[in-house]
Amino acid sequence: MSTTRPYAADDRGPETGGSHPAAGAGSAASGGDRRPEAPRRLALSGESGIVPLARDFTRQALRDWGWLPAATADRRAAAEDVLLVVSELVTNACLHAGGPEELCILRDSKALRLEVVDGGTGDPAPRTPHRAGRPGGHGMFIVQRLCLDWGVIRHGDRPGKTVWAELAAPQ
Repeated sequence: MSTTRPYAADDRGPETGGSHPAAGAGSAASGGDRRPEAPRRLALSGESGIVPLARDFTRQALRDWGWLPAATADRRAAAEDVLLVVSELVTNACLHAGGPEELCILRDSKALRLEVVDGGTGDPAPRTPHRAGRPGGHGMFIVQRLCLDWGVIRHGDRPGKTVWAELAAPQ
Protein backbone atom coordinates (compact mmCIF):
# COMPACT_ATOMS: atom_id res chain seq x y z
CA MET A 1 0.00 0.00 0.00
CA SER A 2 1.18 3.47 -0.79
CA THR A 3 -0.28 6.73 0.32
CA THR A 4 2.19 9.06 -1.34
CA ARG A 5 3.68 7.39 -4.42
CA PRO A 6 2.09 8.55 -7.67
CA TYR A 7 3.27 5.35 -9.34
CA ALA A 8 3.02 1.67 -8.54
CA ALA A 9 5.70 0.07 -6.38
CA ASP A 10 7.38 -1.68 -9.32
CA ASP A 11 7.45 1.51 -11.37
CA ARG A 12 10.15 4.14 -11.35
CA GLY A 13 7.99 6.87 -12.86
CA PRO A 14 8.62 9.04 -15.92
CA GLU A 15 11.73 10.72 -14.50
CA THR A 16 13.75 7.49 -14.66
CA GLY A 17 12.32 6.05 -17.84
CA GLY A 18 9.75 3.83 -16.14
CA SER A 19 6.08 4.26 -16.77
CA HIS A 20 2.84 3.49 -15.10
CA PRO A 21 1.35 0.06 -15.93
CA ALA A 22 -1.79 1.64 -17.34
CA ALA A 23 0.18 4.27 -19.19
CA GLY A 24 1.83 2.19 -21.89
CA ALA A 25 4.88 0.25 -20.69
CA GLY A 26 6.25 -2.41 -23.00
CA SER A 27 5.50 -6.09 -22.49
CA ALA A 28 7.19 -9.15 -23.89
CA ALA A 29 3.86 -10.95 -24.16
CA SER A 30 2.50 -8.26 -26.44
CA GLY A 31 5.63 -7.79 -28.52
CA GLY A 32 6.81 -4.92 -26.28
CA ASP A 33 3.76 -2.83 -27.09
CA ARG A 34 1.20 -2.31 -24.29
CA ARG A 35 -0.46 0.82 -25.60
CA PRO A 36 -3.30 1.87 -23.33
CA GLU A 37 -6.59 3.18 -24.57
CA ALA A 38 -7.30 6.85 -24.07
CA PRO A 39 -8.36 7.59 -20.48
CA ARG A 40 -12.08 7.67 -19.85
CA ARG A 41 -13.10 10.73 -17.84
CA LEU A 42 -16.30 11.62 -16.06
CA ALA A 43 -16.82 15.10 -14.59
CA LEU A 44 -18.53 14.79 -11.21
CA SER A 45 -18.54 18.38 -9.89
CA GLY A 46 -22.05 19.63 -9.21
CA GLU A 47 -23.71 16.33 -10.13
CA SER A 48 -26.27 14.57 -7.97
CA GLY A 49 -26.30 10.82 -7.40
CA ILE A 50 -22.52 10.81 -7.84
CA VAL A 51 -21.74 7.29 -6.58
CA PRO A 52 -24.25 5.46 -8.84
CA LEU A 53 -23.25 7.76 -11.71
CA ALA A 54 -19.57 6.80 -11.26
CA ARG A 55 -20.47 3.11 -10.98
CA ASP A 56 -22.63 3.23 -14.15
CA PHE A 57 -19.87 5.02 -16.05
CA THR A 58 -17.35 2.39 -14.93
CA ARG A 59 -19.74 -0.48 -15.68
CA GLN A 60 -20.15 0.81 -19.25
CA ALA A 61 -16.36 0.97 -19.68
CA LEU A 62 -16.09 -2.62 -18.43
CA ARG A 63 -18.77 -3.67 -20.96
CA ASP A 64 -16.90 -1.89 -23.75
CA TRP A 65 -13.70 -3.70 -22.78
CA GLY A 66 -15.36 -7.13 -22.64
CA TRP A 67 -15.16 -7.60 -18.86
CA LEU A 68 -18.96 -7.63 -18.71
CA PRO A 69 -20.96 -9.69 -19.21
CA ALA A 70 -18.37 -11.88 -17.59
CA ALA A 71 -17.49 -15.10 -19.38
CA THR A 72 -15.77 -16.60 -16.33
CA ALA A 73 -15.99 -16.37 -12.56
CA ASP A 74 -12.57 -14.64 -12.49
CA ARG A 75 -13.74 -11.94 -14.91
CA ARG A 76 -16.95 -11.45 -12.93
CA ALA A 77 -14.98 -11.13 -9.68
CA ALA A 78 -12.53 -8.66 -11.29
CA ALA A 79 -15.41 -6.50 -12.58
CA GLU A 80 -17.14 -6.56 -9.18
CA ASP A 81 -13.89 -5.54 -7.48
CA VAL A 82 -13.49 -2.58 -9.86
CA LEU A 83 -17.06 -1.41 -9.22
CA LEU A 84 -16.61 -1.73 -5.45
CA VAL A 85 -13.34 0.24 -5.48
CA VAL A 86 -14.94 3.01 -7.60
CA SER A 87 -17.79 3.20 -5.09
CA GLU A 88 -15.39 3.40 -2.15
CA LEU A 89 -13.12 6.06 -3.68
CA VAL A 90 -16.00 8.27 -4.79
CA THR A 91 -17.82 7.85 -1.47
CA ASN A 92 -14.66 8.81 0.44
CA ALA A 93 -14.35 11.96 -1.67
CA CYS A 94 -17.99 12.79 -0.89
CA LEU A 95 -17.61 12.21 2.84
CA HIS A 96 -14.14 13.57 3.52
CA ALA A 97 -13.07 15.89 0.69
CA GLY A 98 -16.06 18.04 -0.26
CA GLY A 99 -17.02 15.80 -3.17
CA PRO A 100 -15.19 14.40 -6.19
CA GLU A 101 -14.43 16.55 -9.21
CA GLU A 102 -13.58 13.83 -11.73
CA LEU A 103 -13.27 10.08 -12.20
CA CYS A 104 -10.64 8.88 -14.65
CA ILE A 105 -10.21 5.25 -15.76
CA LEU A 106 -7.08 4.06 -17.53
CA ARG A 107 -6.33 0.51 -18.62
CA ASP A 108 -3.93 -1.64 -20.52
CA SER A 109 -3.61 -5.39 -20.90
CA LYS A 110 -2.29 -5.92 -17.36
CA ALA A 111 -3.91 -3.31 -15.10
CA LEU A 112 -6.76 -0.90 -14.65
CA ARG A 113 -6.15 2.39 -12.83
CA LEU A 114 -8.93 4.38 -11.20
CA GLU A 115 -8.33 8.02 -10.29
CA VAL A 116 -10.67 10.25 -8.30
CA VAL A 117 -9.80 13.95 -8.21
CA ASP A 118 -11.08 16.04 -5.30
CA GLY A 119 -10.37 19.38 -3.65
CA GLY A 120 -9.70 17.97 -0.18
CA THR A 121 -6.52 18.43 1.81
CA GLY A 122 -6.64 15.29 3.95
CA ASP A 123 -4.97 11.98 3.23
CA PRO A 124 -7.10 8.86 2.96
CA ALA A 125 -5.86 5.97 5.08
CA PRO A 126 -7.27 2.69 6.34
CA ARG A 127 -8.42 3.01 9.93
CA THR A 128 -6.18 1.16 12.32
CA PRO A 129 -6.83 -1.02 14.04
CA HIS A 130 -9.46 -2.26 11.61
CA ARG A 131 -12.58 -3.42 13.42
CA ALA A 132 -14.68 -5.55 11.10
CA GLY A 133 -17.72 -5.57 13.37
CA ARG A 134 -18.07 -1.78 13.59
CA PRO A 135 -20.08 0.23 11.08
CA GLY A 136 -18.24 2.65 8.82
CA GLY A 137 -14.56 3.23 8.28
CA HIS A 138 -13.97 0.26 6.00
CA GLY A 139 -13.54 2.04 2.65
CA MET A 140 -9.78 2.37 2.39
CA PHE A 141 -9.31 -1.01 4.08
CA ILE A 142 -11.37 -2.52 1.24
CA VAL A 143 -9.37 -0.58 -1.37
CA GLN A 144 -6.11 -1.75 0.20
CA ARG A 145 -7.24 -5.38 0.18
CA LEU A 146 -8.58 -5.45 -3.40
CA CYS A 147 -5.95 -3.40 -5.20
CA LEU A 148 -2.42 -4.07 -6.35
CA ASP A 149 -1.50 -0.62 -5.04
CA TRP A 150 -3.05 2.74 -4.29
CA GLY A 151 -1.88 6.20 -3.39
CA VAL A 152 -2.31 9.96 -3.50
CA ILE A 153 -0.96 12.52 -5.92
CA ARG A 154 -0.90 16.09 -4.61
CA HIS A 155 -1.65 18.91 -7.02
CA GLY A 156 1.42 20.98 -6.19
CA ASP A 157 0.74 24.35 -4.66
CA ARG A 158 -3.03 24.27 -5.17
CA PRO A 159 -5.51 22.45 -2.93
CA GLY A 160 -6.72 19.02 -3.85
CA LYS A 161 -5.40 15.64 -4.76
CA THR A 162 -5.92 12.59 -6.92
CA VAL A 163 -6.53 9.31 -5.11
CA TRP A 164 -5.60 6.42 -7.37
CA ALA A 165 -5.97 2.67 -7.17
CA GLU A 166 -4.77 -0.09 -9.47
CA LEU A 167 -6.37 -3.47 -10.01
CA ALA A 168 -5.08 -6.39 -12.06
CA ALA A 169 -6.81 -7.07 -15.34
CA PRO A 170 -8.47 -10.49 -15.51
CA GLN A 171 -6.44 -13.16 -17.29
